Amino acid sequence: MELMYASTRDANEKVTASQAILKGLANDGGLYVPTEIPSLDVSMEELSKMTYQETAYEVLKLFLTDYTEEELKNCINAAYDSKFDTEEIAPLVDADGAYYLELFHGPTIAFKDMALSILPHLLITAARKNNVKNDIVILTATSGDTGKAALAGFADVKGTKIIVFYPKNGVSPVQEKQMVTQKGDNTFVVGIHGNFDQAQTGVKKMFSDTELAKEMDAAGYQFSSANSINIGRLVPQIAYYVYAYAKLYANGVIAKDEKINIVVPTGNFGNILAAFYAKNMGIPVAKLICASNENKVLYDFFSTGTYDKNREFMLTSSPSMDILISSNLERLIYRIAGEDAAKNAALMKELNTTGKYEITSEMKEKLADFYGNYASEKETADTIRDLYEKTGYVIDTHTAVAASVYHKYKKDTNDAETKTVIASTASPFKFSRSVMDAIDPKYDSLSEFELVDELSKIGNVKIPQAIEEIRSAEVRHKTVCEVEEMPKVVKQFLGM
Repeated sequence: MELMYASTRDANEKVTASQAILKGLANDGGLYVPTEIPSLDVSMEELSKMTYQETAYEVLKLFLTDYTEEELKNCINAAYDSKFDTEEIAPLVDADGAYYLELFHGPTIAFKDMALSILPHLLITAARKNNVKNDIVILTATSGDTGKAALAGFADVKGTKIIVFYPKNGVSPVQEKQMVTQKGDNTFVVGIHGNFDQAQTGVKKMFSDTELAKEMDAAGYQFSSANSINIGRLVPQIAYYVYAYAKLYANGVIAKDEKINIVVPTGNFGNILAAFYAKNMGIPVAKLICASNENKVLYDFFSTGTYDKNREFMLTSSPSMDILISSNLERLIYRIAGEDAAKNAALMKELNTTGKYEITSEMKEKLADFYGNYASEKETADTIRDLYEKTGYVIDTHTAVAASVYHKYKKDTNDAETKTVIASTASPFKFSRSVMDAIDPKYDSLSEFELVDELSKIGNVKIPQAIEEIRSAEVRHKTVCEVEEMPKVVKQFLGM
């Protein structure tokens, strides 16, 4: 049976999976959601014996029903190959009473690779299926990791161009160097004078600009998205939660049907939403623990039922979570509003006009699966140091936010028994200065790459290829613009 996708803001807009992936965003600015969440149709016994690629197929075939088996398997095999530095793709590490799901073994050493390695293949397949003649222009805003992962995925992919906007002073030095050294004639990277939310809003505006769409079409182009607003990003992320549960079961850590907790460091809400979808597919999950940094808009939302972005924007040591407009939360709001597109659209309009909205008490009751909390900068650093001193295991700042919030969860709930998976979303090498400062301030005088070498030594971990590559790489992208100049910059790059 074919699974269709509906817009969160218009009950009448329904498309196939490949059309949803191609478009990225619905015509009315809404996000595409599956009309139902399918249930897994293989047993845990079978899943426990599967490779990552086989698990991904079992998840993707249920959501992307207008792709053939051959098409999906080709996309999966092209994505999860020797680009990843471990055969398992997403290994689990047991450290200090939690299981860290390492999602950073791909080409850009962040969890975004898990979905952005496959998205170009899903997109090109979708374009062929829907007889698209235009070149696809991937337009993306990044808070640090999506940008490089998308650039790496789409570089030199025939029939595509990719344009990435990032906050000029709002990403780590390694994140910036990874992006501005990106090769590929079809790639373009632009720093904006502003923060991530402004970059993301600018991108969304271009998506819904009908005049721009006409100009693009006349020039032989059409936009699509690599942000987590694209359902083609979200669905592959569900696979690693299914895989993690199956691996815990295979390794005898959990019994059949035993529930686990999942902790996710959260900014744009896509990664934890994928865990929520995995739970709704039948994976036994007790609590979904939503971890924020000092930009704690989600923690406040789960505590009060009010989403309010009217607050100071904080630059933290976990920049990929420095976000005040969590785009993917809209998919959850739509669901707890009883899949009422009009109700959801009204809330989103309120967010757009006043910067906040409040959900009803009935909607709030439907958030019982979630626990939210946040970690301060000090708590994040303390967590990195404590874990290293106890176990020798080194985690990055985003993963540390999650680990810190997990400690708070245990304290608040007295639930120390439930086995817990923590989504480890980036390699510590990507944030080496913050990580090494946390472990010992004596490293403060070292340069970025001296820190990398020292981190490799103390953590007894090989320096990832992604870091070695940028040591001496040439800066190829130097464009910087104001927020309001974004459309002009896009047209210049496309020669319009």
